[in-house]
Amino acid sequence: MDLLNTLVDKGLRRELPTRDEALAVLATSDDDVLDVVAAAGKVRRQWFGRRVKLNYLVNLKSGLCPEDCSYCSQRLGSTAGILKYSWLKPDEASKAAAAGLAGGAKRVCLVASGRGPTDRDVDRVSDTIKAIKDQNENVEVCACLGLLSDGQAERLRAAGADAYNHNLNTSEGTYGEITTTHTYADRVDTVQKAHAAGLSACSGLIAGMGESDEDLVDVVYALRELDPDSVPVNFLIPFEGTPLAKEWNLTPQRCLRILAMVRFVCPDVEVRIAGGREVHLRTMQPLALHLANSIFLGDYLTSEGQAGKADLEMIADAGFEVENAGEVTLPEHRAPSGGGCGSHAESGCGSHESAGCGTGAEAGCGSHEGGGVCGSVPTAAAEAPADARTDLVSVRRRGAGTDLAPNA
Repeated sequence: MDLLNTLVDKGLRRELPTRDEALAVLATSDDDVLDVVAAAGKVRRQWFGRRVKLNYLVNLKSGLCPEDCSYCSQRLGSTAGILKYSWLKPDEASKAAAAGLAGGAKRVCLVASGRGPTDRDVDRVSDTIKAIKDQNENVEVCACLGLLSDGQAERLRAAGADAYNHNLNTSEGTYGEITTTHTYADRVDTVQKAHAAGLSACSGLIAGMGESDEDLVDVVYALRELDPDSVPVNFLIPFEGTPLAKEWNLTPQRCLRILAMVRFVCPDVEVRIAGGREVHLRTMQPLALHLANSIFLGDYLTSEGQAGKADLEMIADAGFEVENAGEVTLPEHRAPSGGGCGSHAESGCGSHESAGCGTGAEAGCGSHEGGGVCGSVPTAAAEAPADARTDLVSVRRRGAGTDLAPNA
């Protein structure tokens, strides 16, 4: 297929595809999905080999959120039966993180629901970062706390944070239909604050909320301009009790096409399969490893994931290997000298030779790695289709905030 050959050549050169080419990837048929995976897999292997980076989520504060993100089980007005608790103590969070690190995770993502942290919250998270790093010298720590105020990113960096996550979630044009309690520009501002403080930026999207192909391409191109080091791709988990509970718009093949499009647009950036992979990719998860070079190990914020042991077996069976703590994730041209998680160097998410922080960003609702966009109820809420796999949406009942052992 000429399209795929062109995209492979561009990806190997870190050259931006045209919007029409990106849209064409999403428009390919299910009959062509293996060809799409094989093509994008060449780009993935060029920049990341066969390594898979493991990340582990610790939900520091669950539920009780004042934001109205439609996808989120922690939103204001949610009736989803999730765990609800206030801040974990640093030793509790460190113990939770240790389980993921013992399972092979290289990065710990500390997440808290809410619009954004108070200065006291930043102190709490700073103490937690210290507790984790005192026990695990080489661990990467990413904070995901919502919208940042001036000076907070610098304080997190000084406390030892390596990265900050704040997802764009959806296109700027669609954003106002999805959230009312903060704006797309708020998200941009927070990611720019993280960049300016020297934190590695992590910003991604949520697919499956009823968006168009154009919306998906818009948000991925905005992310490329934003120039994050890692792009988490979430697939909406339609929790009962949330406005998007009936949105079952994804098939495994659709998910693979979305991941391939992200890889072609951001060829040399860490692409992470985040929330919802078990629900929507299902038995085709191993194919997604040919597109993404990073996944979450075990459970998510409010939902259960695949067993950690099964994650590790899947990686090995698919012919991949877990990235070691001492390895630098990003290619040499993006990673700073001296290793670490890597920051956006001279070139951005691809071949942007002078790409700066760009205009994208993220805000609000806490970090929600496993969710979708924040906002209001879409019109014309339909019933879930008969083949919706509601049985795969399982609320987390173990790990952080409970007395049960975590899944890692």
